[in-house]
Amino acid sequence: MAAVERWRCDVVHAQPDPDVRALGSIRERLPAATFLPPQEALETAADKAAFAARMATASVPVPHACTFSSLGDVAGMTEELLEEHERAWVRARVGAGARASLPVRSGAQAEAWVRWWVDERGLAPSDFMASELLPGREFAYQSLWQDGELVAGQARERVEYLYGHLTPSGQTSTPAVARTVRNPAVDEVAQAAVRALDPSPHGVFCVDIKESAGGVPKVTEINAGRFFTTSNFFAAAGLNMPDMAIRAALGEALPRLGSSPLEPDLYWIRMVDMGYVLVPGHELDAWPRPDR
Repeated sequence: MAAVERWRCDVVHAQPDPDVRALGSIRERLPAATFLPPQEALETAADKAAFAARMATASVPVPHACTFSSLGDVAGMTEELLEEHERAWVRARVGAGARASLPVRSGAQAEAWVRWWVDERGLAPSDFMASELLPGREFAYQSLWQDGELVAGQARERVEYLYGHLTPSGQTSTPAVARTVRNPAVDEVAQAAVRALDPSPHGVFCVDIKESAGGVPKVTEINAGRFFTTSNFFAAAGLNMPDMAIRAALGEALPRLGSSPLEPDLYWIRMVDMGYVLVPGHELDAWPRPDR
């Protein structure tokens, strides 16, 4: 509040999820415009278990999941999941970047993992959930909505992860390599998930989607009220959603660009401290390689 007043900000936007929720809770008292979904949508999206229940009620495809109330629940409930699925995905209910996540093949592994976080990091068993592990491709759908209508949405596939080799799961949800895609099934399930979270969407909604072994896209979470960390990917490609969000916050009625307006197979390649580059897929073969 003090920073907004001091710098006479016209629009205020937050990126970390806790900051988004805090900003939403004081939006009516801010002397600056915001472009946020309703607070109830922000709070539901922040809890992955509550979010999954909302999606299931609306018949949006989500991974089969369960929650725990005590350490005594973990092994047995995970084993029940494993009766139908080869592996389960144990993770914290709140947090980004695959926080406290581990793919497991037994209830004993799940219990040991949760116990470590309880003993060493002070989390509670109820802070965790387990779901079927989805082995297929991973997609991220960034979208901007105004007054219940889609302004623009664009999907990308996460191809390689930043520091994925350093995590037990091999995943961080932050891509080192991503590419634009046009996949009607992905677009459709992403938009259905947004409308299930907020029947009259208004603001930014970023949907994480992963395919099942049979290639069915299932929604794993929504980051509501903020952009993916790679929002400059789409901006560099010609779809500047942060600029659009600022203009919408200031009251401008935006043109409806629809879903997946960018051409497919635009690759965004980056690494920490090394910058980034946008490369059309057909140009990748011309890049020098160590084996040439």
